[in-house]
Amino acid sequence: MIINPIYINGIGSISIQKPLSEDGIFNPVSYDTPRVSCIEPNYRDFFTPAVSRRISKIIKRSIITAKHAISESGIEMPDAIITGTGLGCIEDTEKFLDSMIRNEEKFLKPSFFIQSTHNSISSQIAINLDCKSYNNTYIHRGVSFENALVDAALLFKQKKIDSALVTGSDQMTPNYFTLLKRIGYWADTVNDTLQFVRNTKTKGSFSGEGSISFMLSSQQNKNSYALIKAMDLFYKPTVPIEQKIEQFIQAQGLNIEDIDIYLTGMSGDAQNDKVYTDIGKNLFLSEKTAFYKNICGEFYTSAAYGLNVAASSLKKGIFPAHCLQDGKERKNTTHILFHNHFKNKDHSLILLNKCSN
Repeated sequence: MIINPIYINGIGSISIQKPLSEDGIFNPVSYDTPRVSCIEPNYRDFFTPAVSRRISKIIKRSIITAKHAISESGIEMPDAIITGTGLGCIEDTEKFLDSMIRNEEKFLKPSFFIQSTHNSISSQIAINLDCKSYNNTYIHRGVSFENALVDAALLFKQKKIDSALVTGSDQMTPNYFTLLKRIGYWADTVNDTLQFVRNTKTKGSFSGEGSISFMLSSQQNKNSYALIKAMDLFYKPTVPIEQKIEQFIQAQGLNIEDIDIYLTGMSGDAQNDKVYTDIGKNLFLSEKTAFYKNICGEFYTSAAYGLNVAASSLKKGIFPAHCLQDGKERKNTTHILFHNHFKNKDHSLILLNKCSN
């Protein structure tokens, strides 16, 4: 898909790493459990006690990351707010259903139902910012965030907006973790999450959660992280994926050799990772293959964290060693190809470039 150049001018991230900081990318914390929860910021710094009690964690996280991204960008108000989420406010959904069952459908609390809808996240961000512009939510499981990003790209291309706040947000509850565990989503044991993706090739990964917001603009500024030069989404490709990637790169006037980092959605699950390793063997040198889920875990919109890793690395000029297949730090990267797939059916490609000085 041909898009207008889009600059990432601000990022806000709350994940299983240090919140609202790039330390989680370059100096991450390691865990030894299959289920890892977010490191929460001090909510008292952002909400009054009354407001904090009324809204769920996922909404609080999303509002905080949205405000942080906007603050970094120097833009006062986005022209559009777009959110991708696989599960939405699942914690409130569970509370509502539990209350309905326990109380035999009597005396139900409407707040649980109101906040349980998927578009509550995007709506609450807009209400908190007092933003009355375009507002949309995408729920497409493992490619929810990418669809939100495509929506923003189309609005930029049509010159309907000059800026957009795009957020990927999901949470993992104990109940949902247990359900996914039964169908083999999670590994039985995890000794070191930082090494899990590189060293483990069995069934299942480890779960994470997070809210990651990006302030996008058609104009570069002094705070810009990276340039999104091109992106594409495709479903059940009828030609080899390697061919799709080559065509995608060549359409941007580049060759395979020009790609410095091939950033993948490898998670430690053998079936999931085989797609990426096969492409890496056929197209890219092993030292160019990278991953990010070892520092954020697996969740439906983890691609948002992958974009965060790519953009932050381009801005800093260093791609961290713990995210590279060969374990060696890479400097002076210019082009990063970010490839994500969900069940080898939905694929997304994003080409990011280092911003010009």
